[in-house]
Amino acid sequence: MEAGIVGLPNVGKSTLFNALTAAGALAANYPFATIEPNVGVVPLPDPNLETIRAKIESQKIVPAMLRLVDIAGLVRGASKGEGKGNAFLGHIRDVDAIVQVVRCFEKAPGGEEITHVDGSVDPIRDIKTIEAELILADLQTVENARPKAERAVKGKDRDAIARLAAINAVQPVLEAEQPARNAEVSDPETRRGMGMLGLVTTKPVLYVANVADDDVNGEGPLCAAVREHAASVGSEVVPVCARIESELSELDEADKLEMLADMGMDEPALNKLARAAYHHLGLQSFYTAGPKEIRAWTIKRGTKAPQAAGTIHTDFERGFIRVECYSVADLNELGSEKAIKEAGRMRVEGKDYVMRDADVCHFLFNV
Repeated sequence: MEAGIVGLPNVGKSTLFNALTAAGALAANYPFATIEPNVGVVPLPDPNLETIRAKIESQKIVPAMLRLVDIAGLVRGASKGEGKGNAFLGHIRDVDAIVQVVRCFEKAPGGEEITHVDGSVDPIRDIKTIEAELILADLQTVENARPKAERAVKGKDRDAIARLAAINAVQPVLEAEQPARNAEVSDPETRRGMGMLGLVTTKPVLYVANVADDDVNGEGPLCAAVREHAASVGSEVVPVCARIESELSELDEADKLEMLADMGMDEPALNKLARAAYHHLGLQSFYTAGPKEIRAWTIKRGTKAPQAAGTIHTDFERGFIRVECYSVADLNELGSEKAIKEAGRMRVEGKDYVMRDADVCHFLFNV
């Protein structure tokens, strides 16, 4: 899963990114990498992994990972190449979801004035500025794609027909200053064409309200405005104080717990952000467990067993025979796979089985 972090200048975007990646680096027994200066990989908090390890002895735990891209260059006019517009658009087209950081504090800790690029703090204006740039970028994409698609359609090219149908469906929506996700597309071929266009505004957006350190739960009016907007567009908002998260990321576990208690927080807000991103993308986890490792695997909700097996290795999908599975809850209750089998709760499922969240699986295949 890959998410792009976007935001206007001076909203705390890079502070949040640095806090996330630092937290990943300090997570005990979890792999972490900074791939490039603006790309990091962090583990997703998952208590099921420890539940499984308490019952199944294993050398290591491998959690599901969130790849984060700190996307620079988003200013008004980015769609026309202002700032680092071209680099920004290239990065954002590759991510699965957009995490938009919105400033919801007036002054920095200690009363320091941090100048807003537009002269005042208005999170809804900021949201609309970024959305407008993404819509303009998508409009430019479809306008550039139309001539080629129209030429290719004459040769009865199936992909071109799908692309042109998608262009015809989405261009009026973009011209009305609405995101491409608002286009009503029911035809499967047109939906396929939408996927080929690579439009930015089809991607889900999760809002992060960067709040002041005296409003860690986002109860102030600025965050409330973002929450209302998110609800109106079917999205979610996570209040985060990037400064606090940055400090937490540098502490050991005991000091971190003490600071959380002092701030009236039950866990780092970054954990909530990771879970919200997972949920908003329609994802779930299944697990494999053995003496070498216990690992979480990420799949889309509704994925069938052979495709889930394919996330481990393509040969598993190609030669899929069946899957033996049980729930983490069953393991926690009964204590072992042997007891699960004796209780008749070890399920044997075939190719049409739709994976359930928190399945623990043994895949059988033959190639």
